[in-house]
Amino acid sequence: MIDRMSHRMAWLAVFLVGTAMMGYALYAQHVLLLFPCPLCVFQRVALIAMMLVALIALLHNPSTGGQRAYGVLAVLAGGAGTAIAARHVWLQNLPADQVPSCGAGLEFMLETLPLFSVIEQVLTASGECADISWQFLGLSMPAWVAIMMSLLTVWTLMTVFRSRVTEAS
Repeated sequence: MIDRMSHRMAWLAVFLVGTAMMGYALYAQHVLLLFPCPLCVFQRVALIAMMLVALIALLHNPSTGGQRAYGVLAVLAGGAGTAIAARHVWLQNLPADQVPSCGAGLEFMLETLPLFSVIEQVLTASGECADISWQFLGLSMPAWVAIMMSLLTVWTLMTVFRSRVTEAS
């Protein structure tokens, strides 16, 4: 099936799955009132980056070299999102006495600190991210994000970097 799929359809699939994920994240935030912690926000940024690459690749529809360049960008974004989600799951599974202390709010940090300091603080000391406020089939939302981002990343690798390229539009 993958060999017969055009690159455009593969990018469309990445974009649509990402859109569904963001749609649910926004539903959870605005309807279920599950406000995102800093690591959740970073996961969203990585997902949006992957979606933007997919959308640009879908619209541009370049030749093989361009497809692979877009693939590298999408895999980097997907890998970053997966790593952030995995860190989040790790924090959620720490014993209570080992959870890092909660830092300042993300909005405050963005207003007062340089961007790289904000990123470092969120990734190293996000005690508020250890709370589990939502589960489905025994897995927290970050666990589902890690699974889905991993699948999107593998899908991108399989479709963009396959040896036989179908250039159908």
